[in-house]
Amino acid sequence: LALLLVQVVLITVYTVFVVFRVLGSSYEAAVMCSGYAGLALGATPTAIANMTAVTKTLGPAPRAFVVVPLLGAFFMDISNAVIINTLLNWLTCPRLGVHPRPETSPQVAVLIPARNEERAIRRCVQSLLDQDYPDFGIWVLDDDSGDRTFAILAELAAHDPRLHVHKSAPLPPGWLGKNWACWQLAQAVPEDYPLLLFVDADTWHAPDMLRVTVAALLVGRYDLLSILPRQITGTLVERLTVPILPWALLSHFPLWLTGHLRWPALSAAVGQFMLWRRAAYQMIGGHAAVHTEVAEDIAMARRVAALGLCSRLLPGSEHVFCRMYCTTGEVLQGLGKNLYAVFGKRWLLYLFVWLWMNVVFLSPWILWLGRALADWPASSLLAGLSILAAFVIWAGVINMAGLQRLLIFFYPFIIFSALILAFHSMGQILR
Repeated sequence: LALLLVQVVLITVYTVFVVFRVLGSSYEAAVMCSGYAGLALGATPTAIANMTAVTKTLGPAPRAFVVVPLLGAFFMDISNAVIINTLLNWLTCPRLGVHPRPETSPQVAVLIPARNEERAIRRCVQSLLDQDYPDFGIWVLDDDSGDRTFAILAELAAHDPRLHVHKSAPLPPGWLGKNWACWQLAQAVPEDYPLLLFVDADTWHAPDMLRVTVAALLVGRYDLLSILPRQITGTLVERLTVPILPWALLSHFPLWLTGHLRWPALSAAVGQFMLWRRAAYQMIGGHAAVHTEVAEDIAMARRVAALGLCSRLLPGSEHVFCRMYCTTGEVLQGLGKNLYAVFGKRWLLYLFVWLWMNVVFLSPWILWLGRALADWPASSLLAGLSILAAFVIWAGVINMAGLQRLLIFFYPFIIFSALILAFHSMGQILR
């Protein structure tokens, strides 16, 4: 009781002597202060009840009923959950390289599907051949490339017997190309390899990558370990679009829980790097079980959880690197294909998430600028707190994902670019 009394007194003093003056010391400010007290002592419904009681007695204050619910419900109630989740991911996710080296080094089969990858395949394969891990082999499937991909692979294979190069069989009806390529690769590996590592051809790897990821898998007793690579960006379009992917994963998915709970809805993986215990891969049906899925990585992680197996997604910015796209056309095609598919084509949820995200992260800037430039009756304090919270979230994500620190100042443009891409993706699928 004493603690509650102290809380009430402190909030009352702060509201009267700070918030009221910052909001402009007007009638509208007084109504918003009653709402602020409701938020501080309860929740958004309490704030609405307080403002309703005041306006019934003293007259309407329509702007207060816009500002407080907007920055209360969307910022304080929902965004706080995103902040807490980001901080927990940041503080609790184990870092690669901290696990003790296991007593054994089980054989690893590294599997790479490649289609028209002449620009990236040599760097990818060479970085894998340079691993300091004692026992591994590399299988690459050329998926009917129309460029020099196969010729580059043949050249590399001629100088290293650990590299095995295959040509893809024709695509069966109903299969997507990447899933068919990965399934063929898994079937090509001898049975005595207990670990399967799928990586994309546009990734490259630190020399100790296999050693530290296998250690993490074995020590953590995971059935699937997926690593989020450091996303390398070169052009302005890449910098305004690609960061939305690590941001969504690291701020919205509770990675700190997925190692303990087997809940499919909370499970996530990144197809750029998926290290499997072969027995678990076979148990879930492998890529054959998700052969129609565009977002096959998410689908496979959810199958792992549904069967009671253990998966973990960790940031790996010091060990795995990827440059997904190099041109504007590649960005539009790649993200356009994947964004809507991740939501299982549930368009109502898709629209809500993307519109909510833009309201939460862009409206504080609009209100703050409106207050500064046009004397809008908005709360500079609440808008400023909202912007500060967004900076905290992005700082955590940038630290975990190894992104360029300068991007933190461009997050409003990244969010807006993502909204445009989200509608582009939905239009592509529904067309």
